[in-house]
Amino acid sequence: MNDMGGHTRRSPAAPSAQPEAVEMLTFLEAFSNEVDGALDIFAPNAHLRMAIHLLQGHFDGRTVTATSLISASCVPYATANRRLREMIDVGLIEQRPRTATGKSFSLHPSDTMLETWMQMSGRLRRLGERAFGGVARNRDAKDYYFGGSYTSAQSIPPLRVLGEPLKLSGGLRVLVHGDPTFMVMDNLKRQFEQSIGTDISQRAFSIDRLREEALRNAARETSRYDIIAVDLPWIGEFASRNVLTPLDDVMDLERLDPADFHTAGWQGAHWGGRAYGVPAQTTPELLFYRHDIFAEAGLEPPTSTDALLHAARALHDPKRGKYGIAWNAARGTALGHTVLMTFADFGQPILDLPEAAGGFRTEQLAQGGYRAMIDTEAGLHVAEFLLELLKYSPPDILSMSWYERVRPYASGKVAMAYGYTLLAPYFELDETSPASGQTTYLPHPPAPGAQPVAPVGGYVMGIPANLAPERVPAAVEALRVFTSPEAQKLFVQNGSRTNPRYSVGSDPEVRRTSTIFEAVDGMSWRDELQFWPRPPVPEIGGIFQICGEEFHDMLRGLQTPRETLRRAQARADELIRANGTA
Repeated sequence: MNDMGGHTRRSPAAPSAQPEAVEMLTFLEAFSNEVDGALDIFAPNAHLRMAIHLLQGHFDGRTVTATSLISASCVPYATANRRLREMIDVGLIEQRPRTATGKSFSLHPSDTMLETWMQMSGRLRRLGERAFGGVARNRDAKDYYFGGSYTSAQSIPPLRVLGEPLKLSGGLRVLVHGDPTFMVMDNLKRQFEQSIGTDISQRAFSIDRLREEALRNAARETSRYDIIAVDLPWIGEFASRNVLTPLDDVMDLERLDPADFHTAGWQGAHWGGRAYGVPAQTTPELLFYRHDIFAEAGLEPPTSTDALLHAARALHDPKRGKYGIAWNAARGTALGHTVLMTFADFGQPILDLPEAAGGFRTEQLAQGGYRAMIDTEAGLHVAEFLLELLKYSPPDILSMSWYERVRPYASGKVAMAYGYTLLAPYFELDETSPASGQTTYLPHPPAPGAQPVAPVGGYVMGIPANLAPERVPAAVEALRVFTSPEAQKLFVQNGSRTNPRYSVGSDPEVRRTSTIFEAVDGMSWRDELQFWPRPPVPEIGGIFQICGEEFHDMLRGLQTPRETLRRAQARADELIRANGTA
């Protein structure tokens, strides 16, 4: 499924899919074997054994046929065949054609079976706990007391299979970013192929190469990809350059349940009032900090820029190989992102956006008429803050970018790091990491007078504008599956720490995987998740590059803060003027 087209990193080992449901299946199978083998008079329960085999095949992404299901029943062929027909007749099993003739079928659990099983597995676990003692893994007693049984019953069910397989010559072709979430999707290749009924070919690129390949693909007569992943800040550029199809041209958006997406993530997928993609991962950049180190040092959580600098200074001890903080400071795109987000920390966007409740408005950007806001008083505070932050950073900070900043945090060399939630698996899933289980997540600490902001990043998945028309309906259906609550929950259970949907973040099984989901949901409800810090205008890539170059020269001591702001402002003005959007 994955054709690595750039420098990418695989996510750490992750737990298997649907852990509680799969564990219960394994237990019931072993229990049935014990009961059936205890006395000869006990007859196997064919319905139960076939249901277990079918569900296991579904979770493992294995094709199940009538022959294999009958074999798993442990009863004579004629009896098993009758039991199988009974399960099909009552709607527990769905048949999907395997060939064009329709004479051969694969068998799949129906929605009814999946939902019933998820509810029953939770009840069986609680019965066992009540009878034999103990509590569910990682579950607080208050979870049950305050409605745990109800919320468990409302858990998002497993990924379903489509009633009809997608018909795509050569299979589904997907272009993605090589980050942990999309690599989880690659690891789940069999499950998704089973769900949509066709092969999947996935190419993964680093962020800059992904943008280049998407633009190259748009210049071709016919797209090589059915679905492409798009970084949120590129939406304006890709919509303006006809890279993406407006989704309301090819599908009913209500099928996506737009209200279920985090508001900032869904708004960020729009340009000129139209959706050009579906959020596949909503991953705000947060402050990660080691609460154990802070407690030992007697420090409070850093909830302002001044407190952040104070903590970084107090915990910086280069002689012992310990540093205060890590962040994106590599020249170009990486540092450019830091600059724009730091502007937000000081209460100002990088463009002259109109103010609105909770931040600034962006829906008018498609009309043009905006200008850069770099050489400002807030800009001077940003420059001075970054110079101060530099003092308490690792010696190689000026070459650190997306992954490099999290690596020293995971290894215990730094006490704090700015990082996207999608990078959390690098320490959360590594039990040898000193940061595992010792990390608290905060929005960016703001400057005095500013509001806390968690700048929203991540990717949407969209349909290329030049995709062959006969492939569009199947691509749309696959897009719906990949961004569904069921798929998003599966990503989380296999190691992802991103989530674009409220329903997934509130799922009790998801909540138990990491504190990050409760933290991000809280930020969303408090209106701290915002995408205006990186406004998705066509020039945003150039603005990242300009800020990343000019501020890098400042951090290297080659120019003063005032010179940096003037040079960056002049270059950004020229870029916007040349593009005709000023």
